[in-house]
Amino acid sequence: MTDSPTCPMGATAEKPLAYPLPRSAECPLAPAPAVRKLRAEKPITKVRIWNGGTPWLITRHADQRALMADPRVSDDDLDPGFPYVNAHRAEVAPHTPRLITNTDAPEHTRLRRTVNGPFVVKRIEKMREPVQRIVDGLIDTMLAGPNPVDLLQAFALPVPSLVIAELLGVPYEDHDFFQSSSGLVLDSTVAPEKAREVSDELSAYLDRLLGEKMTAPGDDVLSELGARVKAGEMTRTEAVHMGVAMLIAGHETTATMISLGTLAFLLHPDQLAVVRGTDDPKVIANAVDEMLRYLTILQTGVRRVAKEDIAIGGAVIGAGDGIIFDLHAANWDPEAFPEADRLDVRRPARLHQAFGYGPHQCLGQNLARLELQVVYGTLYRRIPTLRTAAPVEELEFDHTGTTYGVRSLPVAW
Repeated sequence: MTDSPTCPMGATAEKPLAYPLPRSAECPLAPAPAVRKLRAEKPITKVRIWNGGTPWLITRHADQRALMADPRVSDDDLDPGFPYVNAHRAEVAPHTPRLITNTDAPEHTRLRRTVNGPFVVKRIEKMREPVQRIVDGLIDTMLAGPNPVDLLQAFALPVPSLVIAELLGVPYEDHDFFQSSSGLVLDSTVAPEKAREVSDELSAYLDRLLGEKMTAPGDDVLSELGARVKAGEMTRTEAVHMGVAMLIAGHETTATMISLGTLAFLLHPDQLAVVRGTDDPKVIANAVDEMLRYLTILQTGVRRVAKEDIAIGGAVIGAGDGIIFDLHAANWDPEAFPEADRLDVRRPARLHQAFGYGPHQCLGQNLARLELQVVYGTLYRRIPTLRTAAPVEELEFDHTGTTYGVRSLPVAW
């Protein structure tokens, strides 16, 4: 099975479509058909979200890059026009401290500086050997266990959970708690009251750990945040919420990319053969970026709001208008990536927008790339007979979370 131009494109309606838009069951790895049609016919148009708001949807690669780097486009989620992902986000926004996820310069610049250090390339690269040990150990355990197995639970979730726990200084034995809590916080079907309760529990958990690190610091990110709190560079509340954000983002998205990426490789054996047959780190690194482009797992879009009128592509986005960037649509834009619907691990794919673009580009992208490089460069080589143990048609895909993936991936060898 491959995703191709034959996947249905859907019809463009007169009135704003409800966003996020549904994917095609026949082409589960492709962007929503209606989104692809909008990109071709109305690349800047309004859509309708859960609360009846009608923000602008931006689907072309070039338009997204222009707007995400435009200082008139804001990440301020207290602006009345901000297009919240769901009711929970709308409810908690007024009670959430100002972080790198909801501020603009100069406040964003200050906060980003306080947390950027542990995620720069040089420091992340030092983690390659520890990540390799984690990956090899989990593969050893998987090979010694039952066959078939759910790759998500046996491998895809433990890898980034172990890595982010080590990086942050969070006890891995608490992984059941923070994995399940993260899933509830990101699930759009969870009642706002429940999501708020879980968020508060995560914050209390990180606050307790931060207090311990401030008393007895270690070589980890929470200890660094604690030191900045003691130095007056950030508040304890800011540090706690940054820790929560890093803990959630640090394992949820990478786990999805491991499991869904493995499915994509198994559905494209020619591309899998390239990755499995090389020991060239540059080939593996490029394959990771191509898979990030091809899958682009963020399914709720990047949300922003215009602070001034912005003319672009024949449209005028008014001051106070919400904006949604559908990253998957842009990463399948044939003007940016010829034959974009085709998975090609040798394609120059570094200009993809899976991590966003501009000043708010994903803080953890270097860590995610390293983890995926180790996983993609190891798993398929060590288990060359890896295969799906259930028909693709029977797999359950997650349409309710912030990220799109499989709820389980049975594999055998």
